[in-house]
Amino acid sequence: MSSSRKVLDKLISRTKIYLIIILILLIVLCALNTKFIVPSIVVYLVVLSYSYYANNKRKSEISEQLQDLTLSVDSAAKSSLINSPFPLVILETDGNIIWRSVKFTTEFANIDINTHLENLVVDIKDEIEKRENKKDKSIVRQEKIGKNEYKILGEFVKSKNAKRKHEYMIILYFLDVTESMKLQEEYENSKSCVAIITVDNYEETMQNIDSDKKIQIVAEIEKQIYEWTNDTDGILIKSDTERNSYIYIFEQKYLNKIKEDKFSLLDTIKEIYANDVTGQLTLSIAVSNDGDTDKEKYQTAQETMNIVLGRGGDQAAIRDNGNYLFYGGHVEEVEKRTKVKARVVAHALEDLIKESKDVYIMGHANPDIDAMGSALGIYRIVKNLDKNAYIITSTEGLTLHNFMQDISKQEEYKNAFIDKDTAVYDITKNSLVVIVDTHKKTMVEAPEILDLTDKIVIIDHHRRSADYIENSMLTFQEVYASSAAELVTELIQYVKIRPQLTTTEAESLYAGIMMDTKNFTFKTGVRTFEAAAYLRKCGVDIIRVKKWFQSDLESFNKIAEIVKNTEVIRDTIGIAVYDKKDKNASLMCAKAADELLTISDITASFVMAEMGDKVTISGRSIGDINVQVILEKLGGGGHITLAGAQIEGVTLEQAKTMLIEKINEYCDETIE
Repeated sequence: MSSSRKVLDKLISRTKIYLIIILILLIVLCALNTKFIVPSIVVYLVVLSYSYYANNKRKSEISEQLQDLTLSVDSAAKSSLINSPFPLVILETDGNIIWRSVKFTTEFANIDINTHLENLVVDIKDEIEKRENKKDKSIVRQEKIGKNEYKILGEFVKSKNAKRKHEYMIILYFLDVTESMKLQEEYENSKSCVAIITVDNYEETMQNIDSDKKIQIVAEIEKQIYEWTNDTDGILIKSDTERNSYIYIFEQKYLNKIKEDKFSLLDTIKEIYANDVTGQLTLSIAVSNDGDTDKEKYQTAQETMNIVLGRGGDQAAIRDNGNYLFYGGHVEEVEKRTKVKARVVAHALEDLIKESKDVYIMGHANPDIDAMGSALGIYRIVKNLDKNAYIITSTEGLTLHNFMQDISKQEEYKNAFIDKDTAVYDITKNSLVVIVDTHKKTMVEAPEILDLTDKIVIIDHHRRSADYIENSMLTFQEVYASSAAELVTELIQYVKIRPQLTTTEAESLYAGIMMDTKNFTFKTGVRTFEAAAYLRKCGVDIIRVKKWFQSDLESFNKIAEIVKNTEVIRDTIGIAVYDKKDKNASLMCAKAADELLTISDITASFVMAEMGDKVTISGRSIGDINVQVILEKLGGGGHITLAGAQIEGVTLEQAKTMLIEKINEYCDETIE
């Protein structure tokens, strides 16, 4: 009707203009000659009457034409809705159906669609109410109805019927996207995944095998790898440059099968043994589907392999859309015999220090003696190169109390320690940051420092986690090492300037090794004792070091109480809860976990306590159980024999339940 009104208005407007023009001409004619006044009036009246008659006639004709057209369009629209090729329904906001198309009735004849629609309307109303733009009443959803998948389109419309009890109605269109979903799934499944398979200790193992046995061992390794990859119809290519490395490409549809298999190849390779083999063969596997091209997926697989090797090998990792899944990792790390890397890193570190304006050293938050001793070792290297060095420390736990009291009395370290606020203010792009005893962004003493300079060095002995610092210029991360102090001690011996450690520095490094090895009991290798021997030559007073570890009677009683209330599960795993409010709760947990391992038949221990809004867990093991794998499931990390985790937003009881669940998962996987 609005379009017909516009046509008529335009017609009338044009006629008025013509009449005005005629009137003006007649007036001009009469002004020139008065004889034409009467004839002009008669002529104008005739023209005016004719125009009125003609306009009325045309108006009637146009109205009839427009009315016929409108009726035709309305009829076509109604016919299209009724005979819609896809299901269509109009309903009220309580799910009551007002009208449905023929296709809707036949499509959902055997389905309880009313109940589904009621639930759907409730969800749609909640979604609309949450939107910031309340004017947007459009609906786009995807639902599974019966056996098919539907894309649901529609909108809220205001009801014009005053008798309706609801102000709004909902119009919904159901598009069957089942086939397109299948095609999309087939497309996704056909995408490639790229994997890298590496024999961890290939060179060292092969050196210890007789020549006649070597060919058999290599053939057996390759046979097992090829048989495992054949199950997924993948392509396996042996690297031309590295004899212990393989590239494996397969379709993504087999990824779930590999996950369910839990990389059984890891255990199969361990069973390949010969009498002459003195070490155990293990594999590292990195799988990635992260990337748009095969080249990008290969690059992300390489990054994933770096994480796997940084965690000690003997495990597999899947990188799936930026997330990591880890499998295996039940074998203790094998100590490397060569010191070439330590020498190379020492020279590179020395060059970086010389090129930098100043050096900032930091460990993890709430540093222990391993972090502090390592920081002091790096501090001595920097000072001997005539550069300014600062150790960032804003937190201090009970574990460092005795040590910090001793060092605070020494004039030499008066300006060595600064808080993170001072560091943030003073640091420049030309400053070097050395991070010791951690590699995780969230664990460092001052995370904001990492964004203020591009020159970062990492020295750590923990297994690499997914949250590692990616932009480091130099990384010395060796999981075979007992402690960060051991690694720093090696670097001190290989830098060209050969710095002379003070007694305090040597003792703090020695204390770091002692603490992480539990008095040279756990995770000690030949190089651990070599580092300790070097430090002893530097004048370590073991009695003084022992005093730093002494606990007061109150702390000892707390630890005894925790041990007393230990619950044993799976016959050999001890779990204890420290339910007291204590600012040194994490230290109490660590010491109690250590103490539990002195009890016969206890192969692993876990002690937990509340610290603010978090529950902290300390895990220890004699090596039979990998506490790192267990606590990693709860967001933590560490080593096979020593690990920790912090869980936010849970109570002690909830955390204990979660821990037991993960322990059972680990034990069941290991048995399988």
